Amino acid sequence: MTKHWIVVASAEHVRRGLAGGFIQAGHGKEAPLRRMKRGDGIVCYSPTETLGGKDRLQAFTAVGLVKDENIYAVDMTPDFRPFRRNVTFWKSEPTPIAPMLDELALTRGYRHWGAKFRFGLVEIGDSDFKKIANAMRAQTADD
Repeated sequence: MTKHWIVVASAEHVRRGLAGGFIQAGHGKEAPLRRMKRGDGIVCYSPTETLGGKDRLQAFTAVGLVKDENIYAVDMTPDFRPFRRNVTFWKSEPTPIAPMLDELALTRGYRHWGAKFRFGLVEIGDSDFKKIANAMRAQTADD
């Protein structure tokens, strides 16, 4: 059964993933990536432009599908070896979350909706995934 996920990362990190065709979750932890399967939908949500920055963005910044079952580690620095999954990203436009708060089952009626993103990976329903992808004007490879 296909699932849909929101991965939380700064826009700067999402752009690196877009360029390389991958995602990381939870600062490179393997466990969150193990929850995903080939064909699962991925949306990237960026609370900020840069990691730890005060430059609030609060936007969906990428959307696509998990490409395969591979989870792999890469050597970024001698002390940092994050895990990644390959993603086929769709052409899309960054989209602010604020206008969608009352439309998404994930956030509707929650005053402190941002708390839902604190663990870096959130499962969402098919309806929310489609609403977000539509708002982002996502174009699949078939479009």
